[in-house]
Amino acid sequence: MTAPLRVGNASGFYGDRFDALREMLTGGELDVVTGDYLAELTMLILGRDRLKDPSAGYARTFLRQLEECLGLAHDRRVRVVTNAGGLNPAGLADAVRELAGRLGVPVRVAHVEGDDLGPRHPGSLTAHAYLGGFGIAACLKEGADIVVTGRVTDAALVTGPAAAHFGWAPTDFDRLAGAVVAGHVLECGTQATGGNHAFFRAGDVRRPGFPLAELHADGSCVITKHPGTGGFVDVGTVTAQLLYETGGARYAGPDVTARLDAVRLTQDGPDRVRIDGVRGEAPPPDLKVGLSRIGGHRNEVVFVLTGLDIEAKAALVRQQMGDVFEKARPQEVDWELVRTDRADADTEEGASALLRLVVRDPDEAVVGRALTGAAVELALASYPGFHVLAPPGRGSPYGVFEAAYVPQDTVEHTAVLDDGRRVPVPPPAVTLALDAVPRPPLPGPLPAGPVRKAPLGLVAGARSGDKGGDANVGVWVRTDEAWRWLVHTLTVDRFRQLIPESARLTVTRHVLPELRALNFVVEGLLGAGAASRHRFDPQAKALGEWLRSRHLDIPEVLL
Repeated sequence: MTAPLRVGNASGFYGDRFDALREMLTGGELDVVTGDYLAELTMLILGRDRLKDPSAGYARTFLRQLEECLGLAHDRRVRVVTNAGGLNPAGLADAVRELAGRLGVPVRVAHVEGDDLGPRHPGSLTAHAYLGGFGIAACLKEGADIVVTGRVTDAALVTGPAAAHFGWAPTDFDRLAGAVVAGHVLECGTQATGGNHAFFRAGDVRRPGFPLAELHADGSCVITKHPGTGGFVDVGTVTAQLLYETGGARYAGPDVTARLDAVRLTQDGPDRVRIDGVRGEAPPPDLKVGLSRIGGHRNEVVFVLTGLDIEAKAALVRQQMGDVFEKARPQEVDWELVRTDRADADTEEGASALLRLVVRDPDEAVVGRALTGAAVELALASYPGFHVLAPPGRGSPYGVFEAAYVPQDTVEHTAVLDDGRRVPVPPPAVTLALDAVPRPPLPGPLPAGPVRKAPLGLVAGARSGDKGGDANVGVWVRTDEAWRWLVHTLTVDRFRQLIPESARLTVTRHVLPELRALNFVVEGLLGAGAASRHRFDPQAKALGEWLRSRHLDIPEVLL
């Protein structure tokens, strides 16, 4: 019987805790440590880096982490798999080899390429297909100690090592789906161990440890963390991360489509959650391609309004800036009054509201110093107490993210080994177009009884995030009684009432009974994606917490 594979995560984003790699290598037993550095916004940042320096384009933080830990990983026989290669995996692989030679650590370094589709999209700053895990598996089977990739799916960092370790075939869909689910739980690091958790306990999440998965040959796993590290792992933390940045019951990827409506979670002891029952289906015939481009330039002025007559002060500034816009009006002008003030406040900050002006235009000059300078020129000629949060500045470029799709068999997925050999990774032999999942049977509603107006968050957790211009909000409860109430109460119409921004947008509700969860996808809420900074919370990170703060009639039996 093949031994379980212990895979730990040491990075959930570019900028995550620097010492996490050392913590994971010294905190307990591991076979593989992964690092996820890429997001839609990160690809844009790396693209701009590479415009300035063609040798750039990868996460330099990873190299600095590895300088401290390469010998440690080698001594402990822990393999390292990371997407820190970004736009330049070959460049990072060479840099790791140079580092290993300088440190005198004998490691074999391989990388995966084929995701870069820039020549097919000449108008884009970056264009990268989301590859699966079998390129990583090929590198590991050939003896690589460190595998560097560009744009792969986040879960591929786990499916690749699992496929290599257990010898899974591309048609082992249930097993691969189990690894996808494990990878999705691990990919955001400490979000699986209490970080950003709706039902957080302050003393337990001061410094949460990073998660790991004990993977088994049948695709099941246990999510846990190293002994003695902070945070906690329970069914709630795992449920929250499963819902993060997903859509419906079918979670499609390049290797397999995982059925999230089949996932079973069981508390398996302190800080241990077992995941089993996952079913897999053939992957779709097309690969997702992330495209990023410069959408134009933006600028922002934040006026501070203090004390009395907040609305009148805001109206005056808008009128005065309207006169400025008559000379050269930006393509987009957005005003937002944030009422952070309160009456009879005992601090000046507590008495102040913020009026945000955000402008965008293809021409940098239209949103540059001429505009912000005009705002500051109002300093002695506007509302009493006039001041702004920052001095006038130049406009800055903003990015736009778009998704495209290409047939899997048109992408040259390749494992490049330490000796220079190139191993082609064939596309899936079996694919399946995504179909709608039949509506699951719902439990009966709770019997009628007394209710109380209260925040939704007293009974429900939530986690939200972004996918391009869309936002998702996963909502879950912890008891069967609460589920009977939630599934009949939090409809699309009620969601739109509670989140007025979504009222005129397409909102889709997905029901996941095994998780006692609903997942709402709000199309277009984030405009052209996080890099465009379309709203106050551009990645919808706090959208779920806003929803939890909204009041509605809740049965007293649940409170």
